[in-house]
Amino acid sequence: MENDNGNGQLAAVAAWNFTPNDALLGLTALSVRGVLGRVKAGMVEDGSRPVVPMGHGDPSVFPCFRTTSEAVDAVADALRSGEYNSYWYCAWVISFRYLSCVAVVSRRMSIADYLSRDLPNKLSPDNVYLTSGCAQAIEIICSVLARPEWEVDIAGVQALADKNTIAMVIVNPGNPCGNVYTNEHLAKASAAKLFCVAETARKLGIFVITDEVYAHLTFGEKKFVPMGVFGSVAPVLTLGAISKRWVVPGWRLGWIVINDPNGVFQRTKVMDSIKSYLDISSDPPTFVQVGKFFGMIQVKLDLSCLQNIKDDMDFCCRLAKEELVVLLPGCAVGYKNWLRITFAIAPSSLEDGLDRLKSFCLRYSKPNK
Repeated sequence: MENDNGNGQLAAVAAWNFTPNDALLGLTALSVRGVLGRVKAGMVEDGSRPVVPMGHGDPSVFPCFRTTSEAVDAVADALRSGEYNSYWYCAWVISFRYLSCVAVVSRRMSIADYLSRDLPNKLSPDNVYLTSGCAQAIEIICSVLARPEWEVDIAGVQALADKNTIAMVIVNPGNPCGNVYTNEHLAKASAAKLFCVAETARKLGIFVITDEVYAHLTFGEKKFVPMGVFGSVAPVLTLGAISKRWVVPGWRLGWIVINDPNGVFQRTKVMDSIKSYLDISSDPPTFVQVGKFFGMIQVKLDLSCLQNIKDDMDFCCRLAKEELVVLLPGCAVGYKNWLRITFAIAPSSLEDGLDRLKSFCLRYSKPNK
């Protein structure tokens, strides 16, 4: 304890009996937010021109990317009704507030119906677990399945899979590169000898965790195929959220969906573990549960055409300082000397930002020989 030294100030303590978690120190530097913070650290806003944010990946701050008025009205009506201010499970306990519980179950049914449109098997509300965004869905799955010495295998599933391998994790459509897996890649070997995800999982006796928060947000001829289509081959946990397609990341509503017509998760009690975890974790806002895409590209940075630019981080820091244009260096997502450019901003800001980016590149271009 600290004692008053008579001047109204607390005397210093020789040593505090606690220390921070060393595992967490420095993690921010590896995150997208941390890297963007370093990129923007040298910026000086003088008011002569606005900052163009082309690296943040959240278009919801721009009026042209607002979600539908129907969604906003539904959430507003839910708030005004006063029926959804409690924990959702309290509605089940207190009979006169049972309406809230019915509405939350209806929300799970809505998600099940929505996802069932692309699946061979119809989902039920019991297959859907609501979470505080897709980030919590990932956290729950990792917590439910984590065992001592278990870690994600990223070097090659078939080559490194052993008795400790329990699942494959795929992100489809992919972020940040925008790759979209074909039906053949997900189901069976293609002409290019791509190993099928589902069949490989079945042979190894593991399941598939698929992050589909960007579902159906694709460009070109490749169509999105949900991994749950192949749930009869190997059990699938599908993670999703309303944040991307409906442009409301701040509403924090996501889901974990069981695609397992053969009942493997039921027999292995994985479903019981998910339910137990949700019983002791925070729930998504009740009013959002009942209330009735982000565009980006990944660009390869050709350093051979530029002078006095060391790498992608140096490029982004100089660009932010000199042009007030913020891009995300690829090193933040494991792609050194690549750039992630978000185009989900106001069209006028996008044009302005691209003009400044062009001027910056011309200024640092190597002279033609």
